[in-house]
Parts: sequence; structure tokens; C-alpha cells
Amino acid sequence: MTHQELTAVDYVIGVHEDPAELDPQAWNGLLATQAEPTPFMRHEYLLALHASGSAVPSTGWAPRFVTVHAGGVLQAACASYLKSHSYGEYVFDWAWADAYRRYGLRYYPKLLAAVPFTPVPGSRLLARSDAARQRLIDVLHSLLEADKLSSAHALFLDPVDAQALQAAGWMMREGVQFHWTQDAQDPMADFGTLLARLQRDKRKKIQQERRKVADQGVHFTAHEGADIGQREWDFFHHCYTLTYQAHHSTPYLTRDFFTRMASTLPTHWLMFVAHVNDEPVATSLIAIDPQRRVAWGRYWGCITPLPCLHFEACYYQPLSWCLANGYLRFEGGAQGEHKMARGLLPVKTASAHWLRDPRFASAVADFLAAEGQGIGQYVDELRERNPFKAG
Repeated sequence: MTHQELTAVDYVIGVHEDPAELDPQAWNGLLATQAEPTPFMRHEYLLALHASGSAVPSTGWAPRFVTVHAGGVLQAACASYLKSHSYGEYVFDWAWADAYRRYGLRYYPKLLAAVPFTPVPGSRLLARSDAARQRLIDVLHSLLEADKLSSAHALFLDPVDAQALQAAGWMMREGVQFHWTQDAQDPMADFGTLLARLQRDKRKKIQQERRKVADQGVHFTAHEGADIGQREWDFFHHCYTLTYQAHHSTPYLTRDFFTRMASTLPTHWLMFVAHVNDEPVATSLIAIDPQRRVAWGRYWGCITPLPCLHFEACYYQPLSWCLANGYLRFEGGAQGEHKMARGLLPVKTASAHWLRDPRFASAVADFLAAEGQGIGQYVDELRERNPFKAG
């Protein structure tokens, strides 16, 4: 169906409070046509978040999944939620909520288009055409007005979605993450090649850190896809909960969520397990896309804290694996300037925001303009500290 045909037909709009109401094949088929389709937007992933009790109304995530059909075909879709707080988002608006509170206004619930607990850039407004994407944005505005919500937010956007939302009048906000990307012109053959291209002080630091881990008798096993057994998943989840306990917080994801991942999306997971004397002491979980050759660092935990173990489990083992398996990008997750010393470089991320109250919208626009200048200067400074040798 052409763009002109779409503008002349009636859309059928759906707003769904349970991902189970959606057609998985239609959703995933639409996702596959997008600019940056990640596994985290697949129907299996979103359904597991809901069905496992991880992202549900009782935890502050009330699904409002939007679908747009025309001619009996899913033309656009968006995973959005009514949020009663700002936890698990990684784009921080606590100050905005506090400003509303001080003026006696209600900030929550707000409307959020994002993947819960997942700061991974990718497609959010799934659409087959510009017209369908605009219709999706119109529906988000309608939900905002119908429920008199304070605001709407779309996080970790791909460039297509960011451009569409900015054109629709949403305010843009930038963040910074750290990613390793394979050099297309001069590919790195292995981890040794990566080390050789780093500046001498960075290379020596990594070598020292890896030596410390090895000298403590630590060795790693890698488990991919169906080779991750229940024993590994159980140990991982135990370590995952220990990480949250160490920070005096509660894990976002239930054990049932990971059980569902093992059964519905097995090919998208890679796990490293650290052993001492054949006993597991730590683990890290990496999400992978074997088709697009992209990997994402997600979670880690340990039962025995050891010097430099975190760096080995979360950066050096995954990077070595990515290089050995022809992967093109490894994203290290939210924040973390220390990742630069491990060969990951700064990359800007984008989010979009719409505040219904024009007074607060104006104040936030001023804030974002100043913040954006600061982000630009920060990235420039980071790039001047490039860990790789010049030339």
C-alpha cells in the first residue's frame, strides 16, 4: 500500500493493556522492517516482561500498547506504558516531577514509549510509512489528552523516530553511552589487535587487570543460546539478585522472566561464567543479535568479589567473543565513562518529550537547550581523550 493510499483510508486504532492481545507474527514482522530492530522490541521479550510480573501495573508499568491497522494489515505499533514513577528508564526526569509537585500539580502517571529496564537504542515507533508513523504519534497525543496526563516520553530512539517526533514538536534530549564498533575499513582480527591499537597506558592497564584475574585462578566458560542450561540460568539469577542487594535495591526482573527468555528467545543470549577451582563465582549476561552481529552488555553479578573481575566479565570476555565471532558492535549499557579505557567510545543517544502544560514545557525546553550544550561539550572532550592511537 503506497503512502498516498494510506492517507486516503481509515485507520483502525487499538490500545491494548496486555501484550498477549497482540498478534506476535504481525508485531515481529513489522519490527523486522524498521531501521534498528533489536530483540528487546520483539513480542516475546515484551510479553515476558508482562507475563512474568516484571513490568505490570503493580510495579508501575501499565501497558498501553498502540496498534494502527489499515486494510487489515498492521501499519504501525508502539510499546507504551502509563508510568507511576520514573524507575527503570535511564533517562532521568525526577527534577521535572519534583517541580510539578512543588507547584501542586500531578506529574504521574505519564505516558512512556520505551522498553522497560532496557537502555538500548532502537526503533520505538514501528511503522511501514511516514504517514503511519505520524498517525501513531497522533494517537499518543490523543492518549495524553484523553487521560489528562502530564507528559509523554519516548526513550532511546533510532534516528527515524527521533526526526519524526521532533518534527511533531516534541522536545529532544541527548545522552551518552559507550559502544565498541568494528572498524569497517581496517577490521580488528582479535582482542590482541584491539589491544595493539590502544594507547600504551590503556593497553598496559588492561593487561594488568587481566593478569590479576588470571593470577587469582579465575577461568571463564562461555554459553550461547540453548547451551545455557537451567543450572547456568539459576546461578545467573542468584548473582543478579546479589548485585541489587549490594545496592540496597530490588531486582526489576523476576526469575520467571529469564525462564521465558530461555524458552522463547534462546538464540539471543550469551552467558559468561567465571570459575575458581571449578566453582562458579561470577557471571555476566549478554544479549546478542546473530543476524545483525550486534551484542549488548546487560547484567552481571558475583558471589565472591575479586579485583578486576567485573572488567573481565563485562568487557574483556564479551569483546573477545565479539571479535572471534565477527560481531560489528558491542554496546556497554548506560553511563560509564570508565568504559573508554576498555576501547568503547562515546555515542550520543536521543529521547523525545512532550509536556502538556505550556509553562512547564517552556521551562523544560530551556533546560534541555542548556543541557544539550553541555552534552555536546562533554562528548567533544571525551573524543579528545580517544584511547586508540592516532592514525
